Amino acid sequence: MKVGLTATEEPDLRDTEDNLTSLEQQTEHSTITKKENHTVSEKVYIFDTTLRDAEQTPGAALNLGEKLEIAKHLAKLKVDIIEAGFPVSSPGDFDAVTRISNEVEGPEICALSRVIEKDITAAWGAIKDARKPRIHTFVGTSPIHREQTLQMAIDAVTYAKSLSAGHPGAAIEFSPMDAGRTELSYLYEVVEATIAAGATIVNIPETVGWTVPSEFGKLIADIKANVPNIDRAIISVHCHNDLGLAVANSLVAIENGARQVECTMNGLGERAGNTSLEEVVMAIRTRRDYFSDYYTDINTKEIVPISRRVSRTMGIPVQPNKAIVGANAFAHSSGIHQDGIIKQRNTFEIIDPADVGWQESQIILSPRSGRNALRHRLGALGYEVTPEQIEKIYARFLEVADKKKEVHDADLEAIMRDEVRSIPDTFQLEYIQVVSGTKISPTTTVGVRTEAGVVEEASTGDGPVDAAYKAIDRVAKIPLLLTDYNISAVTEGKGCHR
Repeated sequence: MKVGLTATEEPDLRDTEDNLTSLEQQTEHSTITKKENHTVSEKVYIFDTTLRDAEQTPGAALNLGEKLEIAKHLAKLKVDIIEAGFPVSSPGDFDAVTRISNEVEGPEICALSRVIEKDITAAWGAIKDARKPRIHTFVGTSPIHREQTLQMAIDAVTYAKSLSAGHPGAAIEFSPMDAGRTELSYLYEVVEATIAAGATIVNIPETVGWTVPSEFGKLIADIKANVPNIDRAIISVHCHNDLGLAVANSLVAIENGARQVECTMNGLGERAGNTSLEEVVMAIRTRRDYFSDYYTDINTKEIVPISRRVSRTMGIPVQPNKAIVGANAFAHSSGIHQDGIIKQRNTFEIIDPADVGWQESQIILSPRSGRNALRHRLGALGYEVTPEQIEKIYARFLEVADKKKEVHDADLEAIMRDEVRSIPDTFQLEYIQVVSGTKISPTTTVGVRTEAGVVEEASTGDGPVDAAYKAIDRVAKIPLLLTDYNISAVTEGKGCHR
């Protein structure tokens, strides 16, 4: 089927010419792996905290079975570390972390604890049977009682190391909470001391989303330059999204020496959320020209399936325009964009939808769609139309599109029945009047044109729609079955204020 403007068509801003593919060479999706290129690339470890930090999203609490199910999907995604919970917080969380440790294979299983002995004991008790257990202990690094805080951090790491000493796969992670606002000299001291005590991962939390990328990148670089034993530990980052900078801060941290990113599916978490796993991973994968020195082991084709799983289980919808996993991430309603996508996907998409688990790009038919998009969709439905027919069909399409947000396949089928097959109507609705209220039975009066002229009938029903169909039944004398219906406003209305 030929796609594009024909000699009989007028140019339309909804369509575009073949030169739209000029971006192809710049945006062609890269499938290069570290083995095919950049053999010295360094791995960025993906630490998923959906089950711990994302669960702190209001209304997102999970039961044991739900946590276990999500953990198994995270393993399928091939995250490196799953932070399964905070065992000391409740018996339920302890049980969930224990089950995940026993039943989920592949990732390291991490448990969070404060720098308190009972917390660390509970954390180890929950994860000790995991093949690769990790204790993650943290303390606030405020200016108050610094000497006591420093000693607590050292003691906590020392105790965690003593508990896990007999386990060959165990690791200790330490976080100085709110590191982004901690005085640098003290931060260096805490990081150095906890590494000396046995921490193999030092996490730098941007707890309140305060810093901008240039500041956060410099912070990581300064830690690399000023902590003498930093090469004995992996630098991790945990960024919050209060200013919408969590992903940007995480990426600039990688450039400056971080090799672990703590993140959540769909960017969920307290307040404005956490670093979005899917955005960090796909930024590194897609921009191989820029991030050529780094890679992750994430199975990107599982991103959309687990995003949907997390959304359904936690009861938190993904915003439609969310990068990578939002419903509109690969949807196109502008005619120019639709034409470009039809001719060459790379014109307006830098990521292949299939690479992250979508089936294909979506062409959303709307008043902004052009003839090419309409012809393309009709072709997919099995209709071959001539240039003369498309003009007539397109005019009818715009009439429908102006009254609806989207034009669906059923609408196109109706248009094609009317405009192409030209089947004469046996019955045609001329007018309808509906009376409905709180204390009266819904009543509908219809006027239907038949071969004998306009016939008027009225009926009551369980609702206005039911009454309308019963009234039409009386005219047509044909039993009708209503399988579905939709109520939507033709215009946006006036005078309604919230």
